[in-house]
Amino acid sequence: MPAFHEVTFPLDVALGATGGPERRTDIVLLGSGREERNARWAHSRRRWDAGYGVRSLAALQAVVAFFEERRGRLHGFRFRDRLDHASAPAGAAPSPTDQPIGTGDGERRVFALVKSYGTGESAYVRPVVKPVAGSVRVAVAGVETTAFACDATTGLVTFDTAPPPGTAITAGFLFDVPVRFDTDRLDVNLTSFAAGDIPSIPLVEIRP
Repeated sequence: MPAFHEVTFPLDVALGATGGPERRTDIVLLGSGREERNARWAHSRRRWDAGYGVRSLAALQAVVAFFEERRGRLHGFRFRDRLDHASAPAGAAPSPTDQPIGTGDGERRVFALVKSYGTGESAYVRPVVKPVAGSVRVAVAGVETTAFACDATTGLVTFDTAPPPGTAITAGFLFDVPVRFDTDRLDVNLTSFAAGDIPSIPLVEIRP
């Protein structure tokens, strides 16, 4: 059966990948010239081509082995997006106050990691389901705490005791993106590779 493998795509190859978020929007042109627009997806979906990150024969062999172990498109895995893999701004280390993840009510103990893009009502809140183990820091009312556990396979933070009512819960973390190969076939031509022709290695984000 298809499964999600908690392994990370080769980081040296991932750093050279190209791609980014994709959204699905329906646009209907009215007779008046105006448009009706409707978002079909609540969350964006990211795509990459990791072929641009292959710089050596050894790296190519590692990707082929990784592809075979995942059985092509069958099994998902972790991918490190070099542009967006942390709760903090680029160049900064994660802080326990980076991202709001909820408000205490005196009873709730489990909170899901998220990352917000933008501010106010138009902000996009992205679920983070594959945090890097050991990277999660959490604060209650601005004070860092260690009285919690984070499941690195789901992104759920569970406190030892429920935070008091009205307290802001924040978190900082590194994270991976759950993806799969978007092909069941890798075309590798070593002659072309030696001449600088890079193989295509498409990846697409999934909801595990």
